[in-house]
Amino acid sequence: MGRVLGIDFGVKRVGAAISDPGGSIATPLEVYERRDPAQDARHYKQLVAEDEIERIVIGLPIHTSGRESESAVKARAWGAWLAETTGLPVFYYDERYTTVLAEDVLIEVGFSRQKRKGMRDMLAARILLQNYLDAGCPEIEERPQSLADEAEPAS
Repeated sequence: MGRVLGIDFGVKRVGAAISDPGGSIATPLEVYERRDPAQDARHYKQLVAEDEIERIVIGLPIHTSGRESESAVKARAWGAWLAETTGLPVFYYDERYTTVLAEDVLIEVGFSRQKRKGMRDMLAARILLQNYLDAGCPEIEERPQSLADEAEPAS
């Protein structure tokens, strides 16, 4: 397996981490400030080419109840765009608590609030990616109940 790009999706900022070529260690990579679809597409095409990415995993914000949040719907839509843009397979993985863990680590190390804001998404992406790698890079998603499932009429 080649390198995996881990993504902590956000409407304004996207945190990223990258695996080693063997797919066992995740390393923080960047926090990208989203601009417009054309600039974003150029950025991600260049990133996957330069770093020889073979697959992408995007964190899904899931409620503690196991249901997908509205943010998860946005992450899935953005993931579909990213798959089309890069031509790479995109997988989704539960990212519950990654941002909280990242924030706790940054506070523990003594980073100021401003520095934490800049690094939190990148560290959350690293935690997400490491969890995905440790789980064996599953390609079949254990799909939680989505918002659409809740809207189905009862029989």
